Amino acid sequence: MPLLDHLIELRKRLIYALVGFFLVFFVTFYFAKPIFSFLMQPALADGYKVVVLDIFEFFFVTVKLSAFVALIVGFPLIAVQIWLFVAPGLYRHERRAFVPFLVATPFMFYAGCALMYYVVLPYVINFMLTVYAPADIEKTLRSSDYLERILQLVFAFGFTFEVPVLLTLLVQVGIVTTEGLRSKRRYAIVVAFIISAVLAPPDVISQIALAIPLMAFYEISILIGRVIERKRAAADKKAEADELKAEEAENAAEEEKKARDAAS
Repeated sequence: MPLLDHLIELRKRLIYALVGFFLVFFVTFYFAKPIFSFLMQPALADGYKVVVLDIFEFFFVTVKLSAFVALIVGFPLIAVQIWLFVAPGLYRHERRAFVPFLVATPFMFYAGCALMYYVVLPYVINFMLTVYAPADIEKTLRSSDYLERILQLVFAFGFTFEVPVLLTLLVQVGIVTTEGLRSKRRYAIVVAFIISAVLAPPDVISQIALAIPLMAFYEISILIGRVIERKRAAADKKAEADELKAEEAENAAEEEKKARDAAS
C-alpha cells in the first residue's frame, strides 16, 4: 500500500478514535454527579466528608473525571482502531496471536480498577486518616484532591494488572524467555517496590498492596510463558517431523521413479 494510503487510513482511524472518546466524554460529563458520588462512597461510608472549597472546583473536577473515564471506557474502541490499522500488515498466525492480548488488555485494566476501589481504597482512606491524623481533628476531604488520589490509584493498579499481558506478549513474540524472566526475578522484586513507591500514594499499605500483585503477576507471566514455549516447541517439533516425512516421501517417490526407469 502506498504511503499516502497509509496516512489516509491512519487519519480515518484517529478520527474514529477521537469521535468515540468525545462521545464517551460528553456522556460522562452529563452523568458526572452520580459517577463522582459513586467514587465518594468509600469515604462517605466511613463518616468522612468531601467538600468543595472553590466556585469552579467541581467544574474542573467534572472535566478531569469525564476525560479520565472517557479514556478508560473508550480504550477498547481506541484499541480496535489501532488493531484495524495494524492488522492488514500482519500474517494470519500473527493476527491470531495478538487477538487474545487485545481482549485481555482492557479486561485486566478494569480488574485492577475494581480491586483498587473495592479492596484497597477503603484501607488507604482509613489508614491515612486514622493512623496519621489525630482522632480529635475533623476529617474532611477536598473533592479535587480526593479525585486526584483516586485517579492515581486507578492508574497504578490498572498498570499493575497489565504486567502479565505485556510479559506474556513479549514471550509470545520471542523478545524475552521464561528462563530470562526467572534469572531476573530478584531485580523484578526491586523494580516492583520502586514502581509501587512512585505510582502509589506515600503510605505503606497502598505500596505493599501494589507491589504484591506486581510480583504475583510476574510469576504468573512466567507460568503462562512456559505453556506458550511448550506449545511453540511442540509445534516446531511437529513441523520438523512433517518436513522430514515429506522429504522421505519425496525421496521414496524419486527412488520408485528411478526403479521404474531402470526396469523399462
